[in-house]
Amino acid sequence: MRLFGTDGIRGVVNEELTPDIAFKLGNTLAKFVDKRIFVAKDTRASCDMLEAALIAGATASGATVYRCGILPTPALAVLTKLEDAVGVMISASHNPPEFNGLKVISRGFKLPDEVEDTLEKRMKEVHYSTFDEIGRVVDYKLAFEEYSNYVVQQFSDLDLSGLKILVDAGNGAAYETTPYVLGQLGARVEVINNVPDGFNINVNCGSTNPEISASKMTNHHLAILHDGDADRCILLDEKRQEVNGDRVIGLCAVQMKAENRLKNNTVVGTVLSNKGLEVFLKGLGIRFERAKVGDRYVLEKMMEVGSMIGGEYSGHIIFLDRSTTGDGLITSLELISTMIKREKPLSELSSEVPDYPQAMINVKTKNKLIMENEEVKKLIDELKRDDVDIVVRPSGTEPLVRVFVQGPDQEYISTAAYTIANKIEELSKGEKC
Repeated sequence: MRLFGTDGIRGVVNEELTPDIAFKLGNTLAKFVDKRIFVAKDTRASCDMLEAALIAGATASGATVYRCGILPTPALAVLTKLEDAVGVMISASHNPPEFNGLKVISRGFKLPDEVEDTLEKRMKEVHYSTFDEIGRVVDYKLAFEEYSNYVVQQFSDLDLSGLKILVDAGNGAAYETTPYVLGQLGARVEVINNVPDGFNINVNCGSTNPEISASKMTNHHLAILHDGDADRCILLDEKRQEVNGDRVIGLCAVQMKAENRLKNNTVVGTVLSNKGLEVFLKGLGIRFERAKVGDRYVLEKMMEVGSMIGGEYSGHIIFLDRSTTGDGLITSLELISTMIKREKPLSELSSEVPDYPQAMINVKTKNKLIMENEEVKKLIDELKRDDVDIVVRPSGTEPLVRVFVQGPDQEYISTAAYTIANKIEELSKGEKC
């Protein structure tokens, strides 16, 4: 089984992801990739353990490790680009506290599959430097300031005075960075779920639980909801309605076009992007391309077609002229900037991008190849229509197969999704495989 998934190495701590794996990854990076490694983490209790193992492996192989502390994943991406270095982010993003992960970032970019495959092969052998070549550890105390200043400078012409913003930090990595930057730009900020204890990250809070923030909103102009490592965000408008990633992409793409920032007049989404977004953009003469699910695949497609904006329904959006990876803070600021320039409340703007009905069902199964079963394939073919999209794919981070159906008819797509999910569940129980 491949160690690296769609977003680095991820799994339940001390079951699928152990200190031994972290040690070997740090050791291999130091031996074959770079003698300078920047390490950041989210707020999970297991991060300290994995960080210690990673540092031990890297220094044993002669690397100097720059320990950056608790930071969002996009902050580490910015640091590795500015410092021309390699970094490892210790985080499992939106997953529950019992999960953790190791994401390698090189000069701002996540590694392609073939490089991860090479690393995985080399991790089978441990390398030890001689005593006089052992690496050192540096507490890089400038990390927070370096990232925050970078974002503030990117939006130096944005004045948020007069805006009241609620931030749900999800008890994760952005519990200090996002409120600080918004405050620097003049906003009045109220923060919730910003007291991480190691075990409450993503628990009944953040981007996966928007109803929590909605219940806390009073006279806020909007709310920003992060996941554990803040590489994405979901927003709530002033009416407490969710503004998903596809709508953010559509609105920001139109504004970028008006500002001559929309290179090649092209936007990149994924196979799961809402069909309403595609219809909206095409109506404005903007080309829409689809990539595989996963921000690295979105980025690859963006580089291929020369696009400046791409992302996912989940709120993981890349503004390539701002950053090399998805950044929930930058995404929020881009949308707020659009809102201010167009002088419209977020609810009015959001309604411009149509949202076709979608159904997503997660089926627990360890056999992620079950979708290749002939019965499943036949069922999908029978349920497909010209105006209906069906995508069945394995999760890259969890033992799940995801069934996704979208189209104009809510009743039909719900029925289709449950029919396919039930068949997969039936097969996965061992009745047929």
